[in-house]
Order: sequence, then structure tokens, then C-alpha cells
Amino acid sequence: MPVDVRLDGQVALVTGGGAGIGRAIVGAFAELGATVIVAENNPAHVESLQKEFGGKHLISQTDVTEEAAVAALFARVKKEIGRLDILINNVGHHLSARAPFENTTTSVWDALYRVNLLHVFLMTQAAIPLIRAGGRGGSIVNLSTIEAFRGIPGLSVYSAFKAAITGYTRSMALELGPDNIRVNAIASETTESEQVKALARVPPEQRDHISRWFPIGRFGTPEDSAGAAVYLASNLSRWVTGTTIHVDGGALAAGGFYRTPQNKWTHFPIISDET
Repeated sequence: MPVDVRLDGQVALVTGGGAGIGRAIVGAFAELGATVIVAENNPAHVESLQKEFGGKHLISQTDVTEEAAVAALFARVKKEIGRLDILINNVGHHLSARAPFENTTTSVWDALYRVNLLHVFLMTQAAIPLIRAGGRGGSIVNLSTIEAFRGIPGLSVYSAFKAAITGYTRSMALELGPDNIRVNAIASETTESEQVKALARVPPEQRDHISRWFPIGRFGTPEDSAGAAVYLASNLSRWVTGTTIHVDGGALAAGGFYRTPQNKWTHFPIISDET
């Protein structure tokens, strides 16, 4: 089997494909020849996607946290397209629920669960029979976050659900391996997008320091994670399953080390050669 990055003849479903990382994945897959199905809940994003990708590709306004909506989506996919090769579970959000854990509520826990983990279960369970029926295997990719691999104060519940994706991904890789269906995850660091305005959160007087906060000195872009998704969806990763790719500019490897203005490394809170 030749190693090939192209996705010609493949059918890919991307959740939350209307903005940010999801939109970049949709664009990359379409450019590489895949037929793309986009499940997006935001009406404005759906309209924008229709204008750019309508015609060859299927754009559906779908709330993937609702079981009935997921069932309706897959009934439509089965009827109109008849098969599926790639599933990208991209939807996720911290819901601006930052607070000490003792002050959180069960309603917040439930909301975070639905958008960060439940939809992964619903979409994957619905996709498996359709991918398996194709008889040639496939790829499922779950979008996680680097916060699943380090602590994040004030968002412990969000982090817990993202960490759960790691275990789920590994276990599903074992279950689906005999069908040649690979299951992997992508854990992204802070990515400049519609959802996360990373640069805007940094005071102007501190922006010169950004290049020292990551070994690769910048925030992520949606295209960075889309590149990882292309790898995991394509024949390039045909023997890769049960793993998570950290798309983080080296942040996790740095483990709290930062470069000083003199381009040396320190782990002290005050970033100076004089400390």
C-alpha cells in the first residue's frame, strides 16, 4: 500500500466545523479530495459553510450533544452518501466556567460533560457501524487539549472530561483495531481562533515576551491542528492508533521552563538572568 496524504474517495465527518480548528480541518480535507460532512450548530457558521463548501459537501445544522439530532444526522448521511471513512470529534469548550471546584455546580458539570465528552460518545457510537460497513477501515480522531495532560486551576471539571478522552481513545483503539479502524486524539495548546482570542488576552506591553513562552515561539494556529488531523486521517498514519499528538509548540516538553530575554532557560517565576 503506497503512503499517500491525499483523501480522494474518502468521506469525512467533522463536528463543529464552522470556525477555528474545525474550519481549518474542513478546508484541509476538502482540498485533499475528501467529501466532507460538517455538523455545525451555529446558524451563521452554517450559512458561511454553505457558501464556501456547499454543493459537493454536506453541511448540516446539528447539535451533536443531542442524541436525536445525532441519529437524524447519520440517517441523512447513510441515505445521501451511504458511507463514512473518517470521523473528527472536534466540538469542545470550557464554557467560560472558570471557578474554584468547591464553587461549581452539578449543572455546570453536566454542561461541560455534554459539550466535551457526551458528544464524542454519541458521534462515535453512531459512526462505527457506517465506517465498519465500508469494509476498508477508517480513522476516528478526538480533539482534546493540552490541559488534559497538565493541571489547569479553575477548570478542573473541564480538564477531567478532556483527560477522559485520552483513556477513551486508547480503549476504542483496541476495540476497533480488528476492523482496521484507528482511533487517535489531538491535544492542542492555546490556539488563536474565534473561540480563543489568545493575542488579545496579552497586554500590548507584554506581547514581545510571547516568543519566549513556547519553545516554538508563538501561539498555535488552527492550521497547526488541521495538519495533525490530516496525518491521522490519511494513509500516512496507517499503523498509528491509540495515541495522542500534542500540538503544543513544545509547551508540555518545556514543563514550566521559559526563555529569558537573553535566550537562556529558567523555571523561576520571574524571568530574568538576575534572579
